[in-house]
Amino acid sequence: MAFLEYYGVGISALSAAVPRTVINNYEYTQYFPKEQVKEVVDKVGIYERRFADENTCSSDLCFVAAEKLIADNNINREEIDLLVFLSQTPDYRMPATSILLQDRLGLSHSTIAFDITLGCSGFIYGLSVIYALMQQKGLRKALFLDGETRSKVYSPKDRRSAFLFGDGGVAALIERDEKFGKSCFSLNSDGSRGDLIMIKGGGYRNPSSIETLKEKVVDEYGNIRNDEQGYMQGADVFNFVIREIPKDIKRIFEYSGTEAASLDYYIFHQANNFINSYLAKKLKLDISKIPSTISKYGNTSSVSVPLTIVSELQGKFDTPKKLLLSAFGVGMTWATGIITLDGCKISEIVEV
Repeated sequence: MAFLEYYGVGISALSAAVPRTVINNYEYTQYFPKEQVKEVVDKVGIYERRFADENTCSSDLCFVAAEKLIADNNINREEIDLLVFLSQTPDYRMPATSILLQDRLGLSHSTIAFDITLGCSGFIYGLSVIYALMQQKGLRKALFLDGETRSKVYSPKDRRSAFLFGDGGVAALIERDEKFGKSCFSLNSDGSRGDLIMIKGGGYRNPSSIETLKEKVVDEYGNIRNDEQGYMQGADVFNFVIREIPKDIKRIFEYSGTEAASLDYYIFHQANNFINSYLAKKLKLDISKIPSTISKYGNTSSVSVPLTIVSELQGKFDTPKKLLLSAFGVGMTWATGIITLDGCKISEIVEV
C-alpha cells in the first residue's frame, strides 16, 4: 500500500487562469438535437466550460497563473529552486514544457525543472513528488504548474465526452514551514484498465497517419471521432470509482488516524455531480464542506482540484484548515491526500 507521509511542507499560495471564452453547454448544439443536449447537460450538471483558443496552450494558462502568483506574493524568482509542470497537453513532444517555462518566467539556470504526464489524479501525485523533494533543506521554494486544454483533444461529435471537458491552469507555491504539520498521501494505479480513458492514435505505439486522423462512426449511437481524439467508457469508469475511491479514502483515514468530521473541506475531482454526490453519501460527509466548480468549469482533469480551491475557498485559510483531496482518472490512477493549508494566499482568477 503506497502511503506517503511528510512533515513541515505545504502550499503557501495558489493562483489560477482560465480562458475567457465561455461555452454554454445548453447552446453547444451544432451536432446534436437540443433535446438530447438538455438531457445530457442536466444529467452531468455541467452548464458552462472555458475553452482556450487555437493559439493558447496549457503552458500559457500556467504562465499567466504563475506571474499572478509571483506578483501577488512578492516572490523573489531567484529563490524558486524547483519548477514542476504537470499536463497531458504539453507544448511539444520535446523539449519538456517545464524547461521552456523556466526561461519564460525568468527563473535561474540552477532551477530544477521537469514535467509529469498524468491525468485527473495528477495534482495530488505531483504534490506528493514535490513534498518529497522539499524535504531536502537545499531547496527554498517550489513552483507547481498544472495545466490542461482538454477541449482540444475530445470530439465535439461524440456525445459521451463532448459536454464534459474544459480548460484551465493553476500555479502553487510550495515551501517548508513547521506550521503545515503532517501530510499524508495514498497513490494508486491499475494499468489493466488503461483502455477505459484513452487516445489511441498519435503516439509512438500508433503514430499519426491519414488513418488515425480520419473521422469515423464509433458506435451504434452515431458518435463520431478520430483515433487522435480521446474517448471514455463512462459506465466502466463510474463502476471503478464507486468501487475504489471510498475504500481508498477510508484507508487513508485509518492510516493517518483522521476522523472525517475533523476535516474542514473535502475537495473532489470535478468529474460530474452524480459521482461526487454518491461519494459524499457513501462516506457520510457533510455536504456543506464539499465545494464544487463542475457547473461552471466542467471537468478540467488534473486542474479541477486546485481550481476548485482557488475558485471557492479564497480567504478561508487565515487559520489552519485541514483538507481531503481525492481524484481519479486516466490510467487508471487514483490518489487521496490529507493536507493542511495555513495562511495560504489565494489570488483572484485571471481570464486569458
